[in-house]
Amino acid sequence: MNGLDQAQLATLKTMLEQRQAALVRQDDIDVVEGTGELPVQEIETSPADKATVRLLNDLALESAGMNAAQMGSVRRALAKLEDGSYGECEECGNPIGFSRLQARPEARLCIACQTRAEKRGG
Repeated sequence: MNGLDQAQLATLKTMLEQRQAALVRQDDIDVVEGTGELPVQEIETSPADKATVRLLNDLALESAGMNAAQMGSVRRALAKLEDGSYGECEECGNPIGFSRLQARPEARLCIACQTRAEKRGG
């Protein structure tokens, strides 16, 4: 049991759905699907302009990658809401606090496990 009541779950589901919609809108702005084109096209210009174009394209591709990762996290959280496992720490199985989920509704770990994971990773 995740320790969340129905009102809390409804609030968090709304937050996740809003985040998903925002990510979809951002993706629609950033990416022209199926074209394989970079956001900024290189043209015959000075070396400095070419470097700027490459930097802008690298930033756009990195942003698209981050959007995709965030979308995956949001979708996993929504799937967990559906299967009833939302709000449970994936590492220790304890409930993730409502305040943590309000701050980060896609959180997969409780504070204690997240802290341990960050210490191991960095």
